[in-house]
Amino acid sequence: MRLYLSSFRLGDHPEYFVSLLRTTAPGVVVANAVDGAPEEARASMVAAEIMALADLGLEARELDLRDHVGRPDAVRAALAEVGFVWVRGGNTFVLREAMRRARLEGVLREALAKDALVYAGYSAGACVLAPSLRGLERCDPVAEVEQLSATPATFDGLGVLNYAIVPHLATPSHPECAVLTGVAERYDAEGIAYLGLRDGQALVVDGEHRCVV
Repeated sequence: MRLYLSSFRLGDHPEYFVSLLRTTAPGVVVANAVDGAPEEARASMVAAEIMALADLGLEARELDLRDHVGRPDAVRAALAEVGFVWVRGGNTFVLREAMRRARLEGVLREALAKDALVYAGYSAGACVLAPSLRGLERCDPVAEVEQLSATPATFDGLGVLNYAIVPHLATPSHPECAVLTGVAERYDAEGIAYLGLRDGQALVVDGEHRCVV
């Protein structure tokens, strides 16, 4: 399994992400965490992610999970052609619901188990891999899920990791630093395992090797 999980954007050392790639195949950008944004603004956000990846010499296109609701075979076919998935930050619960509706969870677990691609991303894109999303409702409004999809938010994470990721810690310049510090304190009090990251840092996983850069 290969993961590059950043607190914010590409982090300070995106070369570690590039080093995980074992193919020149293009990647896909999943930006469904910002589905609540106006379409023009959302399109601009997607373009910014694709441009940032291009600056690293990486080709990518958007994989909009809204176009693949209930179509796991189509999602599987899309991921079979790529070398990486880059998952943008935003609302973790909105992202999780989009993944559920597109049946991405099972397809992604299969791909990671086969080491077929790199899963990379930041903020919500990292948080969604935890066993549970409990606590993040202090930061990301769960009501946005029902507004967008008329279904209640799920608090089950993908369970790819056996601990939570808490981004934007020790980063006063980030507007969510204070509330996520509170989330980390709650996890400490309840004995919930988590990895805290400040902006600029990323967790790198390559098989059994794990480090924070």
